Amino acid sequence: MAVSQTKKLVQKLGPLIGLIVLCVVLAVMSDNFLTVGNLLNVMRQVSINALIAFGMTFVILSGGIDLSVGAILALSGAVTAGLMASGTDPVLATFAGLACGTLMGAFNGLAITKGRLAPFIVTLATMTIFRGLALVYTGGRPVTGLNSDFFFMLGNGYLGALVPMPVITMFIAFGVLWFILKRTAFGRHVYAVGGNEEASRISGVRVDRVKIMIYATSGFLAALAGLILTSRLNSAQPTAGTGYELDAIAAVVLGGTSLAGGRGWIVGTLIGALLIGVLNNGLNLLEVSSFYQQVIKGAVILLAVLLDRRQGR
Repeated sequence: MAVSQTKKLVQKLGPLIGLIVLCVVLAVMSDNFLTVGNLLNVMRQVSINALIAFGMTFVILSGGIDLSVGAILALSGAVTAGLMASGTDPVLATFAGLACGTLMGAFNGLAITKGRLAPFIVTLATMTIFRGLALVYTGGRPVTGLNSDFFFMLGNGYLGALVPMPVITMFIAFGVLWFILKRTAFGRHVYAVGGNEEASRISGVRVDRVKIMIYATSGFLAALAGLILTSRLNSAQPTAGTGYELDAIAAVVLGGTSLAGGRGWIVGTLIGALLIGVLNNGLNLLEVSSFYQQVIKGAVILLAVLLDRRQGR
């Protein structure tokens, strides 16, 4: 019994151990890695992927997948930037962008539940639809002219002249979502639906409503990440977020959440996002070719999936 519990603990702490080992290796290989400026830069870069990955955690825990988050990020950012450029109050435009992302996520949930379609197919289709709408809305050009101190703070501000606002936003979102998953009925329903959807329905869980709320949450967090990215760039790019869904899925899987659903934790997702961010930063510091970086990242993701399958067995 003790051996089994120890094995489970090691498996759960595996991502954290991997992160620590990676940090030690990079600290030895590069003098610039442990500098304050570099670590803050890593955290700022991680924040966007982490926010998307938090939403993806809910989706994967429920046994689904969401390939549209990158497109939702782009369209939400474009809508917000377009409203601001036309003279709309920045606060109102920000809420409009968040509402836009939430509605797109809810649409995914409705199509999956009411249309009885596979999440992969639905979100693959909406990924194309939302990306196309972003291009139509912007005319394929960046949206600029975002002159707002409030909006500038979202992606470029600091708390106490040291901690970037995107990092603060990431940790606030993490705390709220951790509480939802661990301490609320909705969080328990997310795990239940991913573990056994039919048994959950028989037990009285309103599975369709839970799924719609899950995808709406994913859309909201993708939109929030989109606003932060738009603020950082001071413009909205219709092609922004391309491939972000893959990094988010990678962070979730690296963090120990099972692709089969029903098993995982959001703490692991945060560690997984940090792993990817530190790996990207370390490879850049070591001047590894971007071509090889893709190969290495792909190999790490494949290893994580193989370990997930082994634990599932």
